Amino acid sequence: MAESPPPPFLTIKPRKAVYRPAAERVRDYRDVAVPREEAASRAQASRCMDCFLPFCHWACPLGNHVPDWNRALAAGDWAGAYRQLQATNNLPEVTARICPAPCEAACVLNIAGDPVTIREDELAVIERAFEAGLVTPAPPRARTGKSVAVIGSGPAGLACADQLNRAGHRVTVFERDDKIGGLLRYGIPDFKLEKWVLDRRLALLEAEGITFAPGTAVGEAYAVEELRKNFDAVCLAIGARVPRELPVEGRELAGIYPAMTYLAQSNRRVAGERIPSNARIDAKGQCVAVIGGGDTGADCVGTAHRQGARRVTQLEILPRPPERRAPTDVWPNYPQILRTSTSHEEGGQREWAAQTARFLGRGGRVRALEAVRVEWVPLAGQTRQAPRELPGTTFTIEADLVLLAMGFVGAERHPLLEALGIRSDARGTIQTDDQYMTSVPGVFSAGDARRGQSLVVWAIAEGRRAAHYLDAHLMGASVLPLL
Repeated sequence: MAESPPPPFLTIKPRKAVYRPAAERVRDYRDVAVPREEAASRAQASRCMDCFLPFCHWACPLGNHVPDWNRALAAGDWAGAYRQLQATNNLPEVTARICPAPCEAACVLNIAGDPVTIREDELAVIERAFEAGLVTPAPPRARTGKSVAVIGSGPAGLACADQLNRAGHRVTVFERDDKIGGLLRYGIPDFKLEKWVLDRRLALLEAEGITFAPGTAVGEAYAVEELRKNFDAVCLAIGARVPRELPVEGRELAGIYPAMTYLAQSNRRVAGERIPSNARIDAKGQCVAVIGGGDTGADCVGTAHRQGARRVTQLEILPRPPERRAPTDVWPNYPQILRTSTSHEEGGQREWAAQTARFLGRGGRVRALEAVRVEWVPLAGQTRQAPRELPGTTFTIEADLVLLAMGFVGAERHPLLEALGIRSDARGTIQTDDQYMTSVPGVFSAGDARRGQSLVVWAIAEGRRAAHYLDAHLMGASVLPLL
């Protein structure tokens, strides 16, 4: 009897994502990634071991059917792969571009090598599905007679609206900004997520019967009384946009901005909107300091490069992570290792274990920042650690533009929440029960507003779960999956 050939994960080498040369891509805001050819996508998908216990599925907040659509992709069954993908994910073309892929970190192949390229496989499936005409409007066959208002059009709001529309409810998505998309439109730079990708999905949702109401501030121009009268239920997916502040000497100086203010304006400029010169935040010819080492900070770094910054420095208060898992950082958990984004590859300097002590200015405008090195030590009687300044380690960085990218602290307490009487917790996030209902009957919440700042894949999962419980509230039982 002939021996079976070795499985593909032993014979096919992993192929990581390919990006356009840095010198080329910093001249524009187009997607930095190079699309992968079909043969390579099928080969990479064949590396999936189709595990009996798929940890990738376990690690994904959406419970994506990764082995199933990888198996179909490897066989060239694009329609089957798409069916499996869209069963759990309302925005696969988004997650395939900007999700940090906790599924890949949990792939069993990590134990002895490199994981399956799940995110790139997902992108191949959804883009081929659009090209082949597999993604078409599918309005519900019948309407329930119920109407739902979704406040906020980020990933949580869009996922929630999509699910509720599939259940047959009339759904209106309200957005206070002048275009739909929330953080996907105004927070994510085009070099990571070009806005035609978002607009393509929005056109599909609209064709399926969802109504979009941009430029509508519920609780202000649109009264809460009208909201409760016109809709049978409400879902608040308003995000968590209140930025964490840095209350140090010199914070009042001009030239210091929250990261999201900077990124949103940049995205508007890329979209062709005119920003008055006296309101423009521009890194051209500037020494830029980005405070915060996460994804938002990296997005600021990449944007500053494209605007022509003279120098870019990113500061992170945490120590530099190791390049490989520490012995206590065990698989399949998401590893705490050094991550270098495409923005970092384009230039700039990263400072680790650096705490900003004060800003220095001249003529009322920031010109530098003073920082000090820190070490992290356990708090007395606790397992938590806190930074402690190291004497004699103070240093100064020239900075004409400072961007604060230190995360967010919760949802805004704007008139909508006040008028509805919504309760928040100590973190500033909206309080709900275990079925996503707030302190007000018939009003639900999902996404960062409820959970706190998190990943786009968590926002989508939140929107789907909220839709399930909201549907059950309206109908007595839900036809929607919990995931």
